[in-house]
Order: sequence, then structure tokens, then C-alpha cells
Amino acid sequence: MARTQPPATKPSGAGGTVYGTRGTSTRGTTYGTTGPRKTKPRWGRIALVVGGVVALIALLVAGCGIAYVTNLDEKLNRTDAFSGLGERPSKSVEGTQNILVLGSDSRDGGAYDPNAEPNSGEVKNERADTIMLLHIPADHSKAYIISIPRDTYVYVPELNGNGGTRAKINAAFAWGGIPLTVKTVENFTGVKIDHVAKIDFNGFKAMTEALGGVDVTVDKTVYDPRSKRTFKAGVNHLDGDAALDYVRQRYNLPRGDFDRVQRQQIFLRALMQKATDSGTLTNPVKLKKFLDAATTSLTVDNAFSLKDMALEFRGLRPGDLAFVTSPHLGSQTVDGQSVVVSDKEKAVELWSAVEKDNVADWLAANPGNNVTSGR
Repeated sequence: MARTQPPATKPSGAGGTVYGTRGTSTRGTTYGTTGPRKTKPRWGRIALVVGGVVALIALLVAGCGIAYVTNLDEKLNRTDAFSGLGERPSKSVEGTQNILVLGSDSRDGGAYDPNAEPNSGEVKNERADTIMLLHIPADHSKAYIISIPRDTYVYVPELNGNGGTRAKINAAFAWGGIPLTVKTVENFTGVKIDHVAKIDFNGFKAMTEALGGVDVTVDKTVYDPRSKRTFKAGVNHLDGDAALDYVRQRYNLPRGDFDRVQRQQIFLRALMQKATDSGTLTNPVKLKKFLDAATTSLTVDNAFSLKDMALEFRGLRPGDLAFVTSPHLGSQTVDGQSVVVSDKEKAVELWSAVEKDNVADWLAANPGNNVTSGR
């Protein structure tokens, strides 16, 4: 593909130049002044949950009749995600699927402007708190959910007058919606995106309610000063509101964001177990309520098909999902703002593995990156 060139002028200041993923290419390249590395990166929200929900929907509809799946397909919100993008990456291995998964959060009410830039993006009152790639290998033996930290510092290409500068990757969504996010992620990874799915966190709440809540075990009683909610030691039954507070809490936890990520893993496993247990699968009313809540909260590209996704996930189980994070060097200060800096060498290896459909080999060589390992 043609490589998008960033502006020639780099941010000034002391420090070195930081490059992202693709060698001398600007695909995945970031520039900036780096300061001391911080220990608590600020990405996350409910990243694992969002990616897992998209995979979970496909797992569940795989067991449904064609007529019902078609009905669910019609409830999906549609958007033109790919027009006007220009030259895009080519696909190296046929039969693979790469789905960009976005989690948007409109609960704060105000327009989101992460870098105070005067871009006039199409998204109002929304932020992309989650950016992930769901990779399905050609043999359909597994599914990989790869999280890109929302504060990853990248080059945001120009599209319709927006972008054309370096910023946190979630700025692409605020400035140019789904199309600019697609263009930015493809530029960063070099991987062609086949489909897009965006889920609103309010829909996530409805899905939890549809299952009658989810149980999680808490090691020690902890109070959340933001939600003013206490999670007691032992088993906690979470309704939709409590579930959102549980996976969002960062303050008053010993390890901050790291504990929040662990909570997200715990909750996702509990959600998937509840949604796929016999009490749900054999209860048509509960299953329908969950799938209705899930599909009505999704916005997908015009070519996205639940029937095709069901075929992709046929035979897979929740245990066949692996969770990975795009390699990074942690939080650093670039031009006065805290950003996540991509680990060039390791990220190149990961995204090349996605492109060549050998993520299993990469994960075997990097077992610590599987965030579910050892838990």
C-alpha cells in the first residue's frame, strides 16, 4: 500500500524519537519527546469485555436457526465504514477475518476533544474508550482479541479535512468517526480490516441485565469513591449498573489500572460463562433478551453478517478466545501529555503475525502477552 507520510516537523524538545511498529514506514510510527515512564497507563475502560461481547454474540448465534439470525441481522445499526479511505493494505492470507471492535462511551454527555484540536469530526458526545482487533485465523480454530491502548501515540492520517497529525489513537474516532479510525488503525498495523463493530456501553449494561446479572468474587472489601459503591469480600451479584462500576473502577485499588484490567478479565469470563451455560442456552426467552440487547447496541459496517460470523465461530468455545495487548513501552510524556508509546520491535512482530496468520506461533513465543494466562 502507499505509505502515508506524517508532517516533516517533529515535536521539539529534549529527548529521543520514538517509533511505533513498521520500520522506516510511517505505518505505526510515532514521533515525540519522551519523559519518565509512568507505571499506571490509563487505557482500558472495558476493553476485554467489548471485544469478548462481539465474539460471544457470534458464539451464541452459531446455535440459532437461520431465520432468527436473519432477524437479528436486521436489528443491527449499519454505517459506511470504508468509503473514501484511498489505498489500503492488501490481504496476505485468504480466509482470515480481521474485525475492528470499538467501544464508545457517551455517558459523560459532553463532546469529546482529547487534544483540543479544531477538527470537526462527525462524532458528537462519544469517545472511543476501546480499540481492538478481533482476528480469526483461516482455520477458524481460535480467535484472538488484540487490544490497542486508547492512548497509543500514532500518526492519524488525513481524511475529509480531519487528522493529518500525531495524536492519541482514540482521537481518530472523535475527529472522523469510524472511517478515520479504520484508516488510522490500518496505518498503524499494516493489517487490512474486513469489518467493523462498535458497541455502546449502555448496551453492555442491558446485556448484563438480560442475563439476570453476573456473579464475581472479590478478594477484599473495597469502596469506589467515584460510584460510591462498596464491593464486599466474597461473591458479589452485579446488575448492569454495578457491573459497569466494577469494571470501571480504578481509584482506591492497590494497583490502579492494572487491577482494573484484572477485574475486566474476571468479569468477562463470568459474563461468557453465564451467557453460554445451560440455564441461558436452554431458556429461549433469556437468550433472546440477551441477543436482542446485544445486537441493538451494535453498529456495524454495511457488509457485516451475523450468519457469516456464526459460521466463522462454529465449533469455538469461550476457552478458544485469547486476549492480547499490542506491545508498548508504557506511559511516557510526549509534548506535555501522557501517552502510551508502542514497542516498535515487538509490535512489528505481532502485527506481522496477524497479517501472515501465525498469531499462535507469536503467542507461543510471547506467552506473557496473553492476559488470561495464569489466571
